[in-house]
Amino acid sequence: MRRLLLIIAAVAVLAALLLALWSQQHRPVGRVATILVASPAFANGSFIPANYTCDGADVSPPLRWSGVPQDAKALLVAVVDVDAPGGYFVHWVLYNIPPNVTSLPSNIPKQPIVKYGEQGTNDFGKVGYGGPCPPPGPPHRYIFIVLALDSQLDVQPGASDREILSVASSHVIASGEIVGLYGR
Repeated sequence: MRRLLLIIAAVAVLAALLLALWSQQHRPVGRVATILVASPAFANGSFIPANYTCDGADVSPPLRWSGVPQDAKALLVAVVDVDAPGGYFVHWVLYNIPPNVTSLPSNIPKQPIVKYGEQGTNDFGKVGYGGPCPPPGPPHRYIFIVLALDSQLDVQPGASDREILSVASSHVIASGEIVGLYGR
């Protein structure tokens, strides 16, 4: 029963986030903002090196982005496995990143508060980044999302990823992503 409730909650949060992203992409011309996201560790649509997974050092990969709107008040970075057995699995949420930050180095500490912002508890039940760790089978897609927000989020560091994403969903003014693959 608890697992069913968690799945229902996860679907609701994802639906709210996707609705917010969709509404941002369908604003009148001139008001749509797209953030360009890249990683020096892997190209969009390519495999994530093992160092950034549970089979390696399990550290966050470096990311960089551009195109954040000038009216952004904060940024949020999330990593979601969209091919997880339960529908989707959140590996990382780092939020309240200052809007002038344009990159993150590798190996962000796994603490609620870091120099770049605040981190939530991922679906592994741990604070910070938890790398790809799919069950055996075909590769999974890991979406590294960067969101520009119209305000900082009033959410306690270490809060659940679902709570953070739910609060963020109504504040999205721009978004971008890069997709990495990983299989075992």
